[in-house]
Amino acid sequence: MDTMIGVDLAKSVFQLHGAAMTGEVLFRKKLTRSQFLKFMSDHAPAVVVMEACGGAHYWARVMAELGHQVQLIAPQYVRPFVKRQKNDAADAEAIVVAAQRPEMRFVEPKTEEQQARAAIFRSRDRLVRQRTELINALRGVLYEHGHVFPTGAAHVGRIEALLRDPDNGLHPLVLADCLDLLDQISEKSGRIEARTRTTTALSAQASVTRRLQTIPGVGPLTALAVETFAPPMETFESGRAFAAWLGIVPRQHSSGGKQRLGKISKAGQGDIRRLLIIGAMTRLTPRGRRGVPEGSWLARMLERKPKMLVAIALANKMARQIWALLMKQEDYREPATMTAA
Repeated sequence: MDTMIGVDLAKSVFQLHGAAMTGEVLFRKKLTRSQFLKFMSDHAPAVVVMEACGGAHYWARVMAELGHQVQLIAPQYVRPFVKRQKNDAADAEAIVVAAQRPEMRFVEPKTEEQQARAAIFRSRDRLVRQRTELINALRGVLYEHGHVFPTGAAHVGRIEALLRDPDNGLHPLVLADCLDLLDQISEKSGRIEARTRTTTALSAQASVTRRLQTIPGVGPLTALAVETFAPPMETFESGRAFAAWLGIVPRQHSSGGKQRLGKISKAGQGDIRRLLIIGAMTRLTPRGRRGVPEGSWLARMLERKPKMLVAIALANKMARQIWALLMKQEDYREPATMTAA
């Protein structure tokens, strides 16, 4: 393939920038959605480069079916190559220039199955956020009328008991509004439970997700997130590189040979990182600590470090374990003694 085509995706009008592998400009085109598909169908096989944004994975599959080689680039890696004014033509040119850099990193295109699982995963997260908003609204109304409740869905039962009490002292209009909020919370909870059952079933189907759940602290949601959002583990040189991709490593402010490490970078995939930290926190609860051997790495960390810092370190270790298990195609085996990595 001696031609590279940069595509600035849009809803209706696509901007194309064609160039030879040596950098010479071959063509610039602005095409509608139907014109773009016809043009790429008639064009000889080429390297098609797009930003990894909404619709990119769909078009990557379409271009691959037409015989083209597809590469996706994260938008933040394209931005430095935009010359002066930003417009569609400049963006398409910047995509080609960025892709021709030998050190450029590319995003693995997702399959239709991965995108479908991602939709279910995002749907559940969205419902959880909406339920949290409703619970906080209900707590806020009750607080204004002298009733205080802790945060969290676990305390909705206490709120319902108050609202069902005929001697709660609430104004009829306030009571009606609170009961309506309670009904909405119940409806959201039912949908969340349905999505949870779906994700649990999906996690039980694939061998990858079943293997990941053998790691302590990794449940069905975390396993599904790794299988859905993470690229193939062969992409990473080591477990440390995978942890860095997730953003569970210190942010560097190093210069002049002096290393300055700060808080975690949070530069990678947020869903997996969040679930790994939540899973790590479950191992640090009083019940979870019962399974921590005395004198182990985790036990020593808990003796001298804050709980949240230990959770981040443990999440980093779990990320490395995920990489090792998937690379070796083995289930997790509890070591006799846990040592620092």
